Amino acid sequence: MASDLLMIVRQIMDQTELPQETFIEAIEAALYSAAKRRHGSTQGVSIKIDPELGEIKCYVPKKVVEIMHSFAKEIPIEEAIKLKPDAQLDEMIEVELDTKEFGRIEAQTARQILVQKIKEAERQQIYEEYKDREGEVVSGHVQRMERGSFILELERTEGLLPYSEMPHPHNYQRGDMLKCLILEVQESAKGPQVILSRTHPTLVARLFEMEVPEIYDGLVRLMAIERDPGDRAKVAVTTTDGDIDAVGTCVGVKGSRVQTVVRELDGEKIDLLEWSEDPKVFISHALQPAAVLRVTTDEADNAEVIVPDDQLSLAIGRRGQNARLAARLTGWKVDIKSESEAGTQFKEEIVDELFGTEPGGASETSAQGAKMDLVDLEGVGPKTATALKDSAFSTVELIAKASLGELSSVPGIGAKTAEKIQGAASQMLDSSET
Repeated sequence: MASDLLMIVRQIMDQTELPQETFIEAIEAALYSAAKRRHGSTQGVSIKIDPELGEIKCYVPKKVVEIMHSFAKEIPIEEAIKLKPDAQLDEMIEVELDTKEFGRIEAQTARQILVQKIKEAERQQIYEEYKDREGEVVSGHVQRMERGSFILELERTEGLLPYSEMPHPHNYQRGDMLKCLILEVQESAKGPQVILSRTHPTLVARLFEMEVPEIYDGLVRLMAIERDPGDRAKVAVTTTDGDIDAVGTCVGVKGSRVQTVVRELDGEKIDLLEWSEDPKVFISHALQPAAVLRVTTDEADNAEVIVPDDQLSLAIGRRGQNARLAARLTGWKVDIKSESEAGTQFKEEIVDELFGTEPGGASETSAQGAKMDLVDLEGVGPKTATALKDSAFSTVELIAKASLGELSSVPGIGAKTAEKIQGAASQMLDSSET
């Protein structure tokens, strides 16, 4: 029987990555079970395994008797002396057991336990492996559907993609290869249960990490992600290097990088935007592609956004999607109004709230700055002017008062360009005062 067990072990070892110690423990458990079935107890039974030589020896205690009545528990004095010359009657001695003595039932039981123990060890190993990978992306092929959920073939196991974790609508077919986020790993009687997701925002983050080396290197950071899975996502990014355009880096040459992610998400549209510490600027960015005239906030996390009349529907989006995603992305309760809805005092409020109302002072200068065209600034063309306005830097005064960090966060404007534009704005304001 020992040779049969070794044959089974060698076959399984070729198919698994379990350590040798696991197989040795499984063999011991199988032999102990067989010994217990034959001798009624494992007390005193010892098993010695030499993995190098492939030898398995099993020793059982037997009582030295003059006349043997039980072959399983007794040994005649004549046979005992051959094993131990000083053996005495009624003494318990250790006798090597020929595993061929095991009957068919004992041998079958040993094989079942051996296979069971190895399978349990393999399941535990797979559980530990995938448990450590929660939050990672894994690729799997669709195998079948069960009660609305999909079963995917993963490496060494299967994964469950629940109905609730799939974008809708979807059109997955048997054999399709999907990238999914490992959401959770559960232990079950049938082995590890790997729960997958195609709707979690972290999936978008992991896919961008795979496509954009600058994210892996820490030069570009993903700050916030919100999704309507299968339809649209907004991704806020920033950079730790002022010379890098975070949005452009994630978009890639001719959109190559972002399109790879879009294709993996079955065409889900992705809005990449610049993150900002200033909530007003961030909210303005989050409502892209709509242009924003002004953002005001209060201590209750409410934000009122004013947009041009012709931008209202774009800011709100189809079925309120753009506004809803922007609110979730920024964490503010966003109330969007058109310029006409905001009232006739809108322009006066800009001057009063941002620049003060002292006669002949800041408000007068601000009004003058508001009349100046941004394209008159050195280094500012029509495209850059639009980007500045979209980022709430709609006047020369605002540009002059902004920090270099805020200006360099505008899409398409780096640190050097920000410094140049701010200098030109300050110079233009100084000239208008003289």
